[in-house]
Amino acid sequence: MTLRYIALLIAGLSVLTCKTWAMVDVNMEDRVEVSLKGQAEISCIYTLKEPAKMIVWFTKSPGRDQSRKRVYYYDTLQKEIIDEGSEYAGRINFTHSHEPQNSRGSALLIINNVQLSDQKEYICTVHDVSTDSGEGHTLLQIFNSPSLPVIEGTHTGISVTAEEPSKVAHCKVDDGYPRPNITWYKDRFPLQQSNNEVKISESETTKANGLFTVESDLYIKPQRTDEDALFYCEVKYFVPGEVRMTESKKINITVHYPTTKVTVYVNPRNGLIKEGDTVEIRCEGNGNPQPVFSFTHNEEELSADNEMLLLENVKRSHSGTYVCQSFDFGDGIYAEDSVNITVHYLDQIVVTPEETVLNQGDDLPLTCNALSSLPTQTSWYKDGTWLGKGHVLVLHNASYDTAGLYVCQVTVSSLHELQKQNSVQISVRGKPKFTKEIEVGPVNKADRSVNLTCYAEGFPFPNITWTLSDQRTGQPVPVPEAENQMTDTGVISMISVRAMSELTAKCSAANELGTEEVSRKIEASARATTTTTQATSPKGGGSGVIIAVLIICLLLIAILGSVLYFLYKKGKLPCGRSGKQDFTKQKASKDDIVMEMKSGKSEEAVLLQGVNGDKKSPTE
Repeated sequence: MTLRYIALLIAGLSVLTCKTWAMVDVNMEDRVEVSLKGQAEISCIYTLKEPAKMIVWFTKSPGRDQSRKRVYYYDTLQKEIIDEGSEYAGRINFTHSHEPQNSRGSALLIINNVQLSDQKEYICTVHDVSTDSGEGHTLLQIFNSPSLPVIEGTHTGISVTAEEPSKVAHCKVDDGYPRPNITWYKDRFPLQQSNNEVKISESETTKANGLFTVESDLYIKPQRTDEDALFYCEVKYFVPGEVRMTESKKINITVHYPTTKVTVYVNPRNGLIKEGDTVEIRCEGNGNPQPVFSFTHNEEELSADNEMLLLENVKRSHSGTYVCQSFDFGDGIYAEDSVNITVHYLDQIVVTPEETVLNQGDDLPLTCNALSSLPTQTSWYKDGTWLGKGHVLVLHNASYDTAGLYVCQVTVSSLHELQKQNSVQISVRGKPKFTKEIEVGPVNKADRSVNLTCYAEGFPFPNITWTLSDQRTGQPVPVPEAENQMTDTGVISMISVRAMSELTAKCSAANELGTEEVSRKIEASARATTTTTQATSPKGGGSGVIIAVLIICLLLIAILGSVLYFLYKKGKLPCGRSGKQDFTKQKASKDDIVMEMKSGKSEEAVLLQGVNGDKKSPTE
């Protein structure tokens, strides 16, 4: 049996209501809140001394259709019916109990896997053993948390000169129930709708599953300060028993505003500019985006890469005033700025007099000058040695030591990278002069040769000639080709000789003013060498044979010495000059070895015994 009742849905009450027919009191909550896909429990409490004779549950959808639909039936005859044809089939359970001592009973409706379609009014009807009955009403409220809000800013910039508010960003939130609310913020301050400054446009869409999608667009009239502001949207949504909030990410916007001021920068900013440098002149406006710039130098228009003018390998002619101009075609605003740069320089150094020849004892002032845009310092050097400061260097009482290359170095005091130098060669006239004797180098181990070097000063530069002669015979010896090297004050000459005997080397230097020479005795550098061949002996006993031979030789020498001494005592051997002459007339053997030992200028030959046992005189 279907019972029809007409009842008004009363929402928002915070106390339990009691709907009664006759004497049965039924108590139910006004609202039960549950999340989508969750489990809903709707309780029905009634007052009866005896268990209820019959309990029936109905649902009633909101809207015009106020008809009831039964979902559950129970009576004391143990008859329990769950309407299988309803949308709750397989998702609902029922329990009921009675407490006689309290004259109280209860019934509980449980709905699993709650759907949005379950958001309805639920009616519990209780009948007693008589004809009395009562009923209660509860509204089931469904909630679903939405997705995180997604914000997207405008890709193109917005202008402060626009007459109407411009779109700043779009915010979207999906799958909320009930409908979520969107609020816009700028730097944590909420934005309210305003006809002239702020405009907010919202739209909502109900999906097929009943969930809401809410979208909102924010429009504002920006100020220049808004380019640093952070915009975001906040979403408020409902969950059982409370209201929650979530925020989107924060975004910046691009604000366009005209350029009203231009500033010119020079790179290098703090350094001095010299000829040859690369200079950047950059123009920057206070607007966004940057306008089109143009450059002029001394009222002459230049070609530039919009905001930057590049000057490479600058010269002093690049000095002057550079003007940067901007013009905003959209707003018709003109602005300019200028900068003055100076390119510093140091001209080539002029040294006077130029290459000069002095007579010995003369004085000479050297002058060094260079044109510069900044104060300079002048220093003089000779052979890497600092001589002094100043534009003038005076040479007094010229001598051979005065001759040489003088270098003048000019440096800009405040810009040390700007530095130049020039030199002048000074020569001193005079006849050749040897500052030291002929030098003899070490013996070359490869060919037993030695290098002879002599150095002669003088100007005009002297011609060097060498002569070699044998000390014993006085005969000239061929002279090898000499290597000559010019210096600031003279000539260095070197020859390489292989002295087979003692030589006399003479070095002569001559020019138009005179001749000078120096000589030196050269010891023999060649040595006679003997080559001996070792005979190999058979293995076993070879060393013993050699020892035996040596012993026999020593014995023979001792015997021969004794015989000679005996003959001398008997007068059998001559001992005068004639004897000595006869002795020295014997020819020398080719196998003799001669060793020369020299101390100072004296020479002494020491006789060594030859291989054949003969003794030779020093002359042989």
